[in-house]
Amino acid sequence: MIKTVIFDLGGVVVTLDPQQAVRRFQDLGLADAAQRLDSYTQSGIFGDLEHGLITAEDFRREFSKLVGREVTHEECAYAWQGYALEVPERNLQTLVRLRQKGYRVLLLSNTNPYMMEWAESPDFDGQGHPVSYYFDHCYLSYQLKLMKPSEMIFRELLRQEQTFASECLFIDDGARNVATASQLGMRTLMPENGADWTGEIFNLLNNN
Repeated sequence: MIKTVIFDLGGVVVTLDPQQAVRRFQDLGLADAAQRLDSYTQSGIFGDLEHGLITAEDFRREFSKLVGREVTHEECAYAWQGYALEVPERNLQTLVRLRQKGYRVLLLSNTNPYMMEWAESPDFDGQGHPVSYYFDHCYLSYQLKLMKPSEMIFRELLRQEQTFASECLFIDDGARNVATASQLGMRTLMPENGADWTGEIFNLLNNN
């Protein structure tokens, strides 16, 4: 029986606009931004930031070297936050409803301090609430120093939650992430970025 529902952030709770992020990084002088950025698993200094191997300040310093000029923290944040297109109200209402129904609702995201500056601010939902308002707990790659699709981040979540994979439903728009969760025994749902998954999730839970 499913007791815990685990959500990805970008592409599920938040609709992503990868091209907007690419354009913003290009505007900062990163000509090959399209090759360096990936919506699912970052690499290089972008991946190191999301993996928690370097700090936001380390990233700013290394990024400045890449583009050949001093880039500010605010410029880095603006570029990273270009990924966020919108936060559909239906998604937030569903998170609230799930918790009201007694499910434990978790966030499991490959993300970084720049994105979380916005997500953990009152601007996140336009109503003065940060993303953590909607979840019982947020498991973030750069804090755990683990990243999806590695099974280690899923095992760490299960360890901290003291729960079983068979009691979890995992929602993510990344095929490799969903495959790992499924292999561990979780029920899964893989909506496309920006798709309305709110009805389907209750169908899954009701038939659980």
